[in-house]
Amino acid sequence: MKSIALPIADRGRSFRFYRDLGMDAQGTPADDGVPEPLVVDAQGLAVILVPADGFRYVLNGRPVTASGASECILSLEMSSASEVDSWHRLALAAGAKTIAVPELRPWGYTAIVADPDGHAWEATARGDESPA
Repeated sequence: MKSIALPIADRGRSFRFYRDLGMDAQGTPADDGVPEPLVVDAQGLAVILVPADGFRYVLNGRPVTASGASECILSLEMSSASEVDSWHRLALAAGAKTIAVPELRPWGYTAIVADPDGHAWEATARGDESPA
């Protein structure tokens, strides 16, 4: 299984955010009503959302990057510029903050948002066309 683990501050908030983006989380709900472990499917990539203290534990005490800082960009491939625009609107409605508005860039039509913990998510449609 391909996966990436991200530190989070609030399991419920993260669960609602990713659910509202259409990313399914499977598993038995814990006492807080959120599946444990909290893993969402991002186009076949398992995104494991780990509370910051647990993330620090897994890393044997290594400091966790502060909320709002991102060491990577998580990218999703879209089929069209209009799909990027729809994803961007959906992300904002779910609570994301815009990092880069949808626009044509050298690598495609793209938008970048920050999730509630500041992780950068990009949606990109390859090609050179903006939506009409």
